[in-house]
Amino acid sequence: MRDSRGFTLVEVLVALMVVAIGLAALMVAVSGTARSSAYLRDKTLAQWIALNRLTEVRLNVTKFGQNTDKGELDFAGRTWHYDTRYFDTSIATMKRVVVRVYEGNAKAKGNPLAEATGFTGQSLSPPGSSTVDWNPITPPGTVGTPTPVTPGTNGQRPIR
Repeated sequence: MRDSRGFTLVEVLVALMVVAIGLAALMVAVSGTARSSAYLRDKTLAQWIALNRLTEVRLNVTKFGQNTDKGELDFAGRTWHYDTRYFDTSIATMKRVVVRVYEGNAKAKGNPLAEATGFTGQSLSPPGSSTVDWNPITPPGTVGTPTPVTPGTNGQRPIR
């Protein structure tokens, strides 16, 4: 018998098949990661647009319609459209505002990439005019010394 030192053709073909299957699996994983990254980027941009629209409504930068208004804008080099809806609440001077943002122009159909909800109206206090006392709880007669909070009481004063 002679001394063989190389690989047979079958061994080479099996090795190439193993490498090909491994590379195919790697490409599927990389492709999925790229799709997820693009989706998360789009979702983040849509959320920013929705929050910007809520701010516009609150500041009355653009006058809003009775129950709904729609618009289209260019943001981050792409076209987006939004749908703003206004709903009555139990407080007559206050409305709930829901903004949905879609990718593409207003003719494009599909599910919204982002949705943001906020409130607007005259029942909201102006900025910086909160009536909540955020100072630490102090017992009568001790000025400037906060009462220690007992664990498990959620900061509530003990009953005396």
